[in-house]
Amino acid sequence: MGIESKFTSFVGAESVSALMDRLHARLSAREAPATAFVSQPQIQTFGSHARGMQLKVGNYLFGGQLIEAPGQSIWDLTSTDSSVDLELHGFGWLDDLATVGDEDACRIAQNWTAEWIARFDTGSGAGWRPDLTGRRMIRWINHATLLLRGQNSAASEDFFRSLTHQAGFLARRWSGAGQGLPKFEAVTGLLHAGLSLEGMSDLIKVATDALDRECRDQIDSEGALPTRNPEELLEVLTLLIWAEIALREAKHQPSAAHLDAISRIGPCLKRLRHADGALARFHGGGRGIEDRLTYGLAYCGDLPAPEKDTAMGFACLAAGKSTVILDAGQAPATAASQNAHASALAFEMTSGRCPIIVNCGSGASFGQDWRRAGRATPSHSTLSVNGVSSALISQHGSGEYLNKGPKTVTLSKSDDGAGLHLAASHDGYASQFGLVHHRGIGMSHNGSMLCGVDRFEAFSDSQKRRFEDHMNETLFEGVAYAIRFHTHPDVSVELDCGGAMVSLVTPCGETWVFRFDGPAALSVEQSVYLEKGRLRPRATKQIVLSGRVMEYASDVSWNLTHAQSSNAKTCGAVNTPELAQD
Repeated sequence: MGIESKFTSFVGAESVSALMDRLHARLSAREAPATAFVSQPQIQTFGSHARGMQLKVGNYLFGGQLIEAPGQSIWDLTSTDSSVDLELHGFGWLDDLATVGDEDACRIAQNWTAEWIARFDTGSGAGWRPDLTGRRMIRWINHATLLLRGQNSAASEDFFRSLTHQAGFLARRWSGAGQGLPKFEAVTGLLHAGLSLEGMSDLIKVATDALDRECRDQIDSEGALPTRNPEELLEVLTLLIWAEIALREAKHQPSAAHLDAISRIGPCLKRLRHADGALARFHGGGRGIEDRLTYGLAYCGDLPAPEKDTAMGFACLAAGKSTVILDAGQAPATAASQNAHASALAFEMTSGRCPIIVNCGSGASFGQDWRRAGRATPSHSTLSVNGVSSALISQHGSGEYLNKGPKTVTLSKSDDGAGLHLAASHDGYASQFGLVHHRGIGMSHNGSMLCGVDRFEAFSDSQKRRFEDHMNETLFEGVAYAIRFHTHPDVSVELDCGGAMVSLVTPCGETWVFRFDGPAALSVEQSVYLEKGRLRPRATKQIVLSGRVMEYASDVSWNLTHAQSSNAKTCGAVNTPELAQD
């Protein structure tokens, strides 16, 4: 039995992993240091010039916290939020300073890197984790010219000694990184070390073999990740592109598995991009770092037409200037759901450069309470029943995972000549309330009208019995529901016509009108937009259709129409599918 296995039963797998990271961080310090680069890949990182300028004047925004400390080192910042430490030790801020690139930015980058070496290179601090070490090594190697500019021999020796130390740590611990993006970060960092550092070429085969396995095991035949997080998939694509560039510049041929993974991910991400160029915001992912998606898709070149109606479980409608992306897939499996959301049949809509209907997004950067709130079904543009989420979020160890989500999710896509249609359903509420949620969405061919139907149905005998039991328990008050349409904070939202409709005005100058029909009450309520990189959540509004289901079947129809197209032909009848019955 190995060391980790002996300790796991006593302190838990996650505590053991941290212990092993610390142990190997200290052991790997014994490596004979490299003294030079044999190759330095010219990869394209994506920093923010504005954020780099803020760092220069001492305005530090990390983990959703703004700390104003002019002249103070980032390593002297105090925070109780672990996400701040993770951002600091991952060195993503180095991209921002490199984007500025002037003398002051260079001096700050050099000083903070030297301080990290002095304080943490012994194996202390939060940065000795395989994924963070891989992320950090990629930045140090890529920005080495900036970090070594004008430095004396002692500083240069410290820099290479620390890189060697971190490479040795990765060689020992890359396999301990979490599945998905963390493993890709660790392995790609190891590969950069093997290709770039003198005397480290033995690591190249270890890293490429590991990268091949991850490409085969974690990227499925359609280019999807198990987490179903679009932004995470984009980060994996970026790492694979960087790895390919580094290999080719060092005169190595990337493997077939490596190149095939890139070719599979590209078309998948293309389907998950809205009309404004941003990614759909689902399962903990945001819109993506500015220009990174454009870069990734351009690198992939001409992408083949999709063979399926879905990409990573998401269905897309695109016509005219409008896009709709709907979560029509199974919730991520438990092991991959630590950041996943209960977002069954939620959708986002964008017209041109302006998002209109959104999900609230990941609140992780604003603390645990916002993170939990962002994962719940009411924070998504979909139906929730009785205030309950379509999947349970429960604690396991130090993580919170999805379980008891929909067992069956269906989807069909069609074109009836008048418009494009999606028809989907899920049974996430069937076990508790006996109700299946059917959602049909149709878009006119010019993208100016979106029609929808949300239907609640107890179809099978067992579902009817569950529904009747709930009715008896609540003295026939019915099953309360709310259909939510969260709007982007830049959209102006107002009730019109005595509360019978809602007007939405976008920054692009478009006016859209929301109407509905069915046993529901229309209201406009407060909401939040949880946007990464901001100091606090942004206030916004949501359109809510609320009511109670009193019978075995009930439905509410709605439409969102561009005001100048209100007299255009409708997008045809919107159908809902039959769900496999229990």
